Amino acid sequence: MPLADRGSLGLYLHIPFCEAICNYCNFNRELLDGARKQSYLQALGREIDICGDLGPVDTVFFGGGTPSVLTPAEVASLIVRCRAVADLASQAEITLEMNPETASVQRLEGYLEAGVTRLSIGVQSFRDEELEHLGRVHDAARAVKAFEQARAAGFDDINIDLMVWLPNQTVLQWMESVDRSTDLGPDHVSLYLLELYPNAPLREEMARGGWSQAPEDRAAEMYRLGLERLEAAGYEQYEISNVAKRGCRSRHNLKYWSDGAWIGFGCGAHSTRGGVRWHNVAEVGEYVSRVGAGRSPVATRRRLSAEERLADAMFLGLRLSDGVDLAEVRQRYGVDAWARWGRELGVCVEAGLLVREAEKLRLTRDGMLLSSEVMQVFV
Repeated sequence: MPLADRGSLGLYLHIPFCEAICNYCNFNRELLDGARKQSYLQALGREIDICGDLGPVDTVFFGGGTPSVLTPAEVASLIVRCRAVADLASQAEITLEMNPETASVQRLEGYLEAGVTRLSIGVQSFRDEELEHLGRVHDAARAVKAFEQARAAGFDDINIDLMVWLPNQTVLQWMESVDRSTDLGPDHVSLYLLELYPNAPLREEMARGGWSQAPEDRAAEMYRLGLERLEAAGYEQYEISNVAKRGCRSRHNLKYWSDGAWIGFGCGAHSTRGGVRWHNVAEVGEYVSRVGAGRSPVATRRRLSAEERLADAMFLGLRLSDGVDLAEVRQRYGVDAWARWGRELGVCVEAGLLVREAEKLRLTRDGMLLSSEVMQVFV
């Protein structure tokens, strides 16, 4: 019998279209084509319609790609379809990712009316030179304007994405973006290290331009200084890459880190529920074809063992500042995590990367900087 999921379900809707392809991005995306978008939205709606009764749902997340290429009416239609198959909570968190160049007060007011409660704006940097290096369409002034337009439209829950360890970026330049963020006062900030996948076009551009990323120890210093500045401005770090004002943590993303359950719709979308994990085919055309023909878009599906679920709970739960309750996971999975991995975890404790306080296990700030090494314990 599968272990019960924790709390209400989250829904993820993947919108793969972008008006321009960033030179560092390795997400499942493609250039926007109007006709292709319409056929995709028909398939996406159909996949939602036939999924059956999902039960209680308290978060919906439109990710991409660039979900803000959708009109407010298109977003509203998808939310209505979600309500038809789920008991969507009256205070549900409904997040839409947005690029600054797609923002207008009218469009944002339309999203709010459609039911969107939270925006995540892909700013990445408040320095024009860095945005140009990243191949972004917007400039710093447009990013500021998009945020101000979102506030003017009535959004009171806004995240800003920032990227650190950019080509030729100095500590002072990074802190300039952090300070511009705190000046605006978003409710949530996500900090991401720029990680270049093997064939990223940005790699070639860096080679041609003679650009380079700072040494890893400098990147760690930038990350630490950014977090300290944000904390001084009233934000609380609750996950390795995320800080928030009180009451503004991302409820949807907490499902990923807190052993929750979610259903993903759309090409390449992943799902986890009842100890089963699956994902859809990634290519837009194949996804549309399968759904249109009445076939399942699922590419792979497998049931996880209790130990695999425990490893995931530890791996993801340790990303949270609160860490993992060892007694809780022992009760939930019937496996003693410390007995299973205590020798390796003890080494991390001695190295100052982890702290164990009774049944609580959490990363230190140094441990967060070296989290990939700590997480190897569970791989």
